[in-house]
Amino acid sequence: MTSLLKDRIALITGASRGIGYATAKALAAQGAHIIALARTVGALEELDDEIKQIGGTATLVPVDLKDFEALDRLGASIYERWGKLDILVGNAGVLGSLAPVGHIKPKEWDEAFAVNVTANWRLIRSLDVLLRQSDAGRALFITSGAAHNARAYWGLYSTTKAALETLVITYAKEVASTALRVNLLNPGPVRTAMRAKAMPGEDPSTLTTPAELAQHIPALLAPHLTETGAIWDYSPGQLVKR
Repeated sequence: MTSLLKDRIALITGASRGIGYATAKALAAQGAHIIALARTVGALEELDDEIKQIGGTATLVPVDLKDFEALDRLGASIYERWGKLDILVGNAGVLGSLAPVGHIKPKEWDEAFAVNVTANWRLIRSLDVLLRQSDAGRALFITSGAAHNARAYWGLYSTTKAALETLVITYAKEVASTALRVNLLNPGPVRTAMRAKAMPGEDPSTLTTPAELAQHIPALLAPHLTETGAIWDYSPGQLVKR
């Protein structure tokens, strides 16, 4: 275990699999205490076991991100226990329906916006004061190239990611005069369940693994980071600021 993030308190959404799971392990390996959010208790317990194996610690929070009142309570709980939050990683997301815009069902539309956009706003609303209590608060949200590359049938997912980017960049500008730094990461094609659902004919062995991507994420959350309001694109082996 190294110490880039020693004793930092890091909250990660969607921590039960994929990028969130790998990021939680990568931050724990750098010394952070992980607050892991996901719906699946069993997968969170597996994550906890792996973090313990590398000498790290975690707090497990089984929660549905659409339970917005629970996200409000989360902020109060973190304040009572730690009095601050050093790192927020807004990773959780859903693909939604790949369909013509006029065929998207209202329920699918509402769910995608609830998870991909509204939940992140509710997290900001709940945790902003805690991130400001940190000497070097860091927030990172996962976006997608789909936010800018409009493609037929991808309207729902693309629209939510475009909304998320606008939300996050606005937030970054609002806190620019503080010690808090807020950025976005576009991971590109990664070997996840969401990617397999979106691209069923793709050979997963050609894609970056979540673990490979996650090794680069601690640098975007380190106390020495100065950039804010940026979108970082991952191209195999490196991060490139857009």
